[in-house]
Amino acid sequence: MTTVSLPRGETIWYQRVGNGVPVLHIHGSAFGHRNFERLTPLVAADFEVIDFDLPGYGQSAGAPREGGLEGIADQVHEFIGVLDTAPMHVHGTSFGAMVALILAAKYPQSVNRLVLSCFLARYDGAARMMRATWRRAARDSGMAAVSDLTAVAGFGRAFYEREEAEEQLASMREAFSRTDPEAFVRGTKMLEQVDLSPWARRIKAPTLLIAGEEDNMTPFAPADSGIGFSRIQHMIPGCELATVPDSGHYLVIEQPEASAAQVREFLRAGPTFMSAGRP
Repeated sequence: MTTVSLPRGETIWYQRVGNGVPVLHIHGSAFGHRNFERLTPLVAADFEVIDFDLPGYGQSAGAPREGGLEGIADQVHEFIGVLDTAPMHVHGTSFGAMVALILAAKYPQSVNRLVLSCFLARYDGAARMMRATWRRAARDSGMAAVSDLTAVAGFGRAFYEREEAEEQLASMREAFSRTDPEAFVRGTKMLEQVDLSPWARRIKAPTLLIAGEEDNMTPFAPADSGIGFSRIQHMIPGCELATVPDSGHYLVIEQPEASAAQVREFLRAGPTFMSAGRP
């Protein structure tokens, strides 16, 4: 575990696990790198996994760059540059998937193969209403309350019958508590304002979309005002689509084995930029 500084002074905390071709995990809003704490050991069986905290989250210092999601994608691009790991595989989930999509579209030289799990390219009215309740909770009750609210929407119903459910919920509350409430509020507003479909059409990297079968937070087919995987799959040229059964939005937590199997199979398939002799 260590830190690096970006050109504009932000400090990024990160850790590297495993060996092989590098895979960068980009976490969802509020979680920080612990979003992948159950997935990383499984993916690291075949790859070197890099987990990190975006500025404003976890143990990283600084703030998201101006320019909304594109500004955050710029920060991730700079982070990859500092590590000198381009091109590399990238897996973003939820908010992190939105950042990863822009990263791959704007900086194709940095991304080898791309995995995007559980996100909307454009929010519908229900998604905006859901996030409005989270913003109020963040300011009125704190991030532990946000953790519980998002858990209700984020996990499939069967998750709460598991023996490990309470332990996982406690881990989420602790992870969320490390996020600045105002950073979270800014982030939720940012997500509600974007339409990523123009970026999606620019993707050149081989791409896998992974959906949770019971995802009510970012559903496969949202209302007409939103854009989910039902339409995104036709925007990204040649992309693949996989569904994880018995899982909600938090599939990397709820079904890590099934999620890791999808990720590892896709990342192992076909040549990488490096093996193909590309710079």
